[in-house]
Amino acid sequence: MALRKTVGLVLGSGASRGWAHIGAIEALLEAEIPVDFIAGCSVGAYVGALYASNSLASLKEFLFRMDGKKIFSYFDVVFPRSGLLNGSKRVQELFTMHTDAQTFDDLDIPVVMVATDLNRGKKVILKSGNLIQALRATMSYPGIFEPVRIKDRWLVDGGVVDPVPVGIARAMGADVIIAVDLNSRIVSRSKDSPAVTENETLHSSETATIKTDSRSELVSKMTDFYESIENSLRHKTSDFLHRESAPPDIIETVMTSVSLMQERITRINLAVDQPDILIQPRLGELKMMNFDQVEHSIEEGYISVKEKIEDIRTLLLLTPDTT
Repeated sequence: MALRKTVGLVLGSGASRGWAHIGAIEALLEAEIPVDFIAGCSVGAYVGALYASNSLASLKEFLFRMDGKKIFSYFDVVFPRSGLLNGSKRVQELFTMHTDAQTFDDLDIPVVMVATDLNRGKKVILKSGNLIQALRATMSYPGIFEPVRIKDRWLVDGGVVDPVPVGIARAMGADVIIAVDLNSRIVSRSKDSPAVTENETLHSSETATIKTDSRSELVSKMTDFYESIENSLRHKTSDFLHRESAPPDIIETVMTSVSLMQERITRINLAVDQPDILIQPRLGELKMMNFDQVEHSIEEGYISVKEKIEDIRTLLLLTPDTT
């Protein structure tokens, strides 16, 4: 009898580039590569939790139905407090519209999320309890979203200390680590969204449908209600600074600055704790706020994994059972 090696999937931070994780997971599923553990940071934790609750198709359908630029407008403006946006209620809506999972125990695949203790500057591991609280913590982009208080600690985005948490997946017991890093500056083969073919990631003939009519109606109502919030945020920011908003605006400045920091941290961390397979989708041309590049991001994630499938299969060769 042979033992199958276990696989840990690491889904890194990357803001709007995070939709590449959908394509990466689809490529693994298509190749019948199992995933036994998931370690996620920021948007990677969000996509990973939905995948672990069998809700990835619902998320993909939602993104295609939405104007990507409206995703950001789901969050309440709180400027000028400790963050420009408060995400508590909206993260809950953006998660529960796809799944009924409420705690880590409800997930079909073990998931661990990474956040950062704002006061101590240390990595915080989130692996039990309320999923929404954990997601709010790991997705609290510094300066953009308000920090989250959990067990007497103020937590922000895990990408501040560990954007691609390879070590966490290894600690979970995975034999083979597949890590998806969205912080590289590798540029797409084409800066325009690549043409979609029948066999590639968009799978137009197999587009998923939303779970229920009621959830589809919820998406429609939420879209109509929140579509003006993004403009409201821009106006509030402009009023506060007593000038017209001009590129680069405050949001893009903060997110780009943090992105540059995460890129450097990722390179250092991956040099010390290397995954067995490193996936780096070619999304270097995308800004962190390009939420309207859903199709392009998903496709690049899919292609990047497809290029490494044979390497993954080689690593997963069965080992003899010596017991």
